[in-house]
Amino acid sequence: MFSLSLSSFSSSSAPVLFLSFAAFTFVLVLLSSCRGTSRVGGVPCLPRVPVLGSLPWVSSSGLPPHLLFTGISRRLGPLFSLFLGPHFTLVVLVTRGRDFAGRPNMVTTDLLTRGGKDIAFCDYSPLWKSHRRLVHTSFTLFGEGTGRLQEIVLSAVDDLVEELLSSRGRCFDPCAAVTRAVTNVVCTLVFSASYRPEDKELQEVIGYNNGIVQTIAAGALVDIYPWMKYFPNSSLDKLKRCIRVRDELLQKKLDQHKALMSDGDPGDPRDLLDALLRGQKGERSSAISDDHVLMTAAEAFGAGVETTSTTLLWIIAYLLHHPEVQTRAQVELEDRVGLDRPVLVSDRTLLPFVEAVIQEGLRIRPVSPVLIPHTAMTQTSLGGHSVQPGTRVLVNMWAIHHQPQHWDRPDLFKPERFLDERGERYSPSGFLPFGAGPRVCVGESLARLELFLFLSSLLQRISFSLPPSEPAPNLQGALGVVLQPPPYRVVVTPRPGWGEKHSTN
Repeated sequence: MFSLSLSSFSSSSAPVLFLSFAAFTFVLVLLSSCRGTSRVGGVPCLPRVPVLGSLPWVSSSGLPPHLLFTGISRRLGPLFSLFLGPHFTLVVLVTRGRDFAGRPNMVTTDLLTRGGKDIAFCDYSPLWKSHRRLVHTSFTLFGEGTGRLQEIVLSAVDDLVEELLSSRGRCFDPCAAVTRAVTNVVCTLVFSASYRPEDKELQEVIGYNNGIVQTIAAGALVDIYPWMKYFPNSSLDKLKRCIRVRDELLQKKLDQHKALMSDGDPGDPRDLLDALLRGQKGERSSAISDDHVLMTAAEAFGAGVETTSTTLLWIIAYLLHHPEVQTRAQVELEDRVGLDRPVLVSDRTLLPFVEAVIQEGLRIRPVSPVLIPHTAMTQTSLGGHSVQPGTRVLVNMWAIHHQPQHWDRPDLFKPERFLDERGERYSPSGFLPFGAGPRVCVGESLARLELFLFLSSLLQRISFSLPPSEPAPNLQGALGVVLQPPPYRVVVTPRPGWGEKHSTN
């Protein structure tokens, strides 16, 4: 979110006081315009002025951060620096594990997480490690071999296919339907609720989640200048309202789960909240509070919904550009699974090309092209340069996934790059869609299973095509909290073989 300030700097509604000061500082920019790239601690650094740091140069580029940083790294090398306001920040293509596992304090994330009671934004500490271990254990409830996730996703796919086919050949934007289906899966995983599209509570969940995403993308300057929170800030006010709605809903679900547990052991955990509450009771210390449980549930929505729905929408957009890829995936599905039954998790090894399509979607359009900021936890080094504790570090995942020296024609959608010479699955070492090291996404396995079941099930049952006389989707993307495809429209038709055996109407 801190890195989003780069893209929101020129578009967000900052307080009048800040804009007045920025105008004054413009004089300093002019006086400093003759300065080129300097070095800080031996690391190439973008030009800077007092208070604003390098932001004037960043915002004047007109490029989103991931593309700007990629261009700079090709000119200055894989390690360079800039000042985001007063914060000295390294932009890198690699990190070194635990040395950079810290997180900076930020206004928006403190609000979102009740002061760091989550996994993604909490600073590295013994408590964070215990919390992460509890979450990882809880997620195994839905892991490969349990059948729980498969049952939940296939039910959501049934509803999604029915909704998509209700268009009856008319073109439409698939975003709302895909988002509802993925949100329904997350609701079932987290607190055992399954909704129809028109249900008020589902709309409430989607509404607050969208509101949080939009307000963070619009108001991230407060993470660079925390003093801005004391001035009128409509984006921050809306964020607080969305968080309040979110917390009221999740608190109600938590209270219901705790009441059931107090009535006696109800058997195996039904969902993530059950598993977290049991793990909380089993902890030898009481450091894992109800706030930690609630913020874990909240994070499951923020990460689970955005990652899965955005990736699916990107893949569909690319399939519209490359119908031959869709055809090849469908041939593999028909040959190796058939049309007599749904695709199961156990079919993953039979469908290497479908898996490769997912991998390529994650590579070519990473949901988070610049990862959540890290901080150096100790005196360390990077690229032969000394790094002080507390230094902020941004990992440019976009550049990692688009390096010409590691990826042949990196801007081309080419799933074959994830297959070896025998046509089996292959994952290059530079492929890190969920991060790496201590901060690797704790829900990675769950997300991969969910993406596989959604995409394979959709391609088994339906086909996506471009509406007549409409252009293919714009593939540039719009950077907010995640990199989203611009709106596009599709035509959905049933696969003949599946439609003959299964009625979805």
